[in-house]
Amino acid sequence: MKAKHQRLILALVALAGVAGAGVLGASALRDEAAYFRTPEEVAGGHAKVGEPMRLGGMVAAGSLKRLGDGVTIRFVATDGKASVPVEFTGIVPDLFAEKAGMVADGRMRADGVFVADRILAKHDERYMPPQMGDMPKDMKAAAGG
Repeated sequence: MKAKHQRLILALVALAGVAGAGVLGASALRDEAAYFRTPEEVAGGHAKVGEPMRLGGMVAAGSLKRLGDGVTIRFVATDGKASVPVEFTGIVPDLFAEKAGMVADGRMRADGVFVADRILAKHDERYMPPQMGDMPKDMKAAAGG
């Protein structure tokens, strides 16, 4: 076999290897990819049932309820324009409270409830996600923004 053919075969094998690694990487990230949605976007029909996503907003005042099992909570996430009921089973962060900012990873159920797999509480009183920039001023003030 000529050296030219050997180089061509080596280049094709290398290209196939890079393509295979890319496909494996993309399939691994597919389960981790999630769109950020606000309650207004969810209420507007931009969230599909079962689609992985992140829901960001404020915990509405008076909405936080703990169920009898001791680990399940229900609350309402709001952005001042719309609200979405959320259910989470697990341990919430220490900073998670009513009138505080939060981001939840999870999926919408067919009944309109967002089922969170993980909840993140806002850690800095002045931080506001860029997607929440058009939030009403009174909600920003409650969040410390």
